[in-house]
Amino acid sequence: MKIDRSAQSSLRLGILLSGRGSNFLAIAESIRAGRLKNVEIAVVISNVVEAGGIAKAREMGLPTKVLVSKGRKRDEHDADVIASLRAHRVDLVCLAGYMRLLSPEFVAAFPNRILNIHPSLLPAFPGLDAQEQAFNYGVKVAGCTVHFVDNELDHGAIVLQRAIPVLDDDDAHSLSERILKEEHIAYTEAIARVGSGEYEIRGRRYVKTGNEGAREQGKRP
Repeated sequence: MKIDRSAQSSLRLGILLSGRGSNFLAIAESIRAGRLKNVEIAVVISNVVEAGGIAKAREMGLPTKVLVSKGRKRDEHDADVIASLRAHRVDLVCLAGYMRLLSPEFVAAFPNRILNIHPSLLPAFPGLDAQEQAFNYGVKVAGCTVHFVDNELDHGAIVLQRAIPVLDDDDAHSLSERILKEEHIAYTEAIARVGSGEYEIRGRRYVKTGNEGAREQGKRP
């Protein structure tokens, strides 16, 4: 299911985070700077009370909600999150360091309307510590992936990827920091692409259509 922008002026984002929220802050800055047009953050939700990202959201005057997940069944907690997203009329859910696996009911509630960013070039190195996995494997190219969320871990259709070389003097920490800079760029671009509605999902493939696709075609030699 794609987002229908015809009946509304702005794309309403629901941001889910568990930590410092650097990707959330990058999205917020892109909105402020006009790189993301006709987009607004409808609500920021955290499953962790002390998450730095939720404190930043409050400072920015954004609607926030803390729904603690610890000690709760996943489906019960997710039901509360879904209810909050719906109450804030969220069009697109963006996971920004949200350290929870979503229940099938959550994914079904927002089909092809949940984005996640992962610090590797999927399908390589899914799961935790992807940057360290890549570094230890000895890859020469690393990067990040923005993808739709489905019922498998780090598996949904890929919207875009950004790649960087692994330098000879890199370690896992420096590689992670350089990938994070690419994440901040990639998430903004992915939100703009999805918000345009000018795409189709064909099998596992995200394919540009309409004006966006025509522009990409025009770039080819």
